[in-house]
Amino acid sequence: MAGVFFLFAFSLSLFLSLLLLLADEVNHLLESFVVLAEVVAGSTAWLGRGLSCVCAQRRESDTRPSFDLTPSQEECLQRLQNRIDIAYDSSIPEHQEALRALWNAAFPEEELRGLISEQWKEMGWQGKDPSTDFRGGGFISLENLLFFARNFPKSFQDLLWKQEGDRSVWEYPFAVAGVNITFMLIQMLDLEAVKPRTIIGAIFLKFLSENESAFDLLYCITFKLMDHQWLSMRASYMDFNVCILQPETSFRIWIIG
Repeated sequence: MAGVFFLFAFSLSLFLSLLLLLADEVNHLLESFVVLAEVVAGSTAWLGRGLSCVCAQRRESDTRPSFDLTPSQEECLQRLQNRIDIAYDSSIPEHQEALRALWNAAFPEEELRGLISEQWKEMGWQGKDPSTDFRGGGFISLENLLFFARNFPKSFQDLLWKQEGDRSVWEYPFAVAGVNITFMLIQMLDLEAVKPRTIIGAIFLKFLSENESAFDLLYCITFKLMDHQWLSMRASYMDFNVCILQPETSFRIWIIG
């Protein structure tokens, strides 16, 4: 399941609207919106200023804009890159415990019989050993799934069980899609580079410098966005690549325009 997709594939107003897709998990809608916005950008006002500033650099000059980092941004990026560099290793106790924790969060009433088990297919892994699916996303892809499950349990369960919308008979596999989201975000944000070489990478590092959970939260929103796009297109499994290409196209039009 390959393709390219990215969260910032739509205008600022749509981005803020998508934050509300997770808001059904808390009692007060406004409080939830403020919390989510602050995690990503410190405040909604800062988000608007940040995007305007970065985009203005692109529009006011015909030359390639510079994306030099502040010392704080460099440190945040390095810490995130350290996470990205960690491969999943089934022999490491910490990794084993994280995988068990993911199972318990996904299926709290069902006991896991083993880290290698046919049960994992219920979550959307390709086989009975999830470690084989982590190769593309690394340990951070497991951390992303676990972050989603712990911080937005209702949205996590809704996506896991495909509880929203008019679903297709042939659905995308939840867990494998999650690993792909991690991988694609890393590629689109160019997070393995020394400093951002694109506008979208520079925008993200503004978010990251405000809160180091930005990538994890961005992951959650992207997963929600992908499913939203899936439903809007009335897609089936064979349409998955087309579905995830739509946001990138929209984003590039927005940046250039």
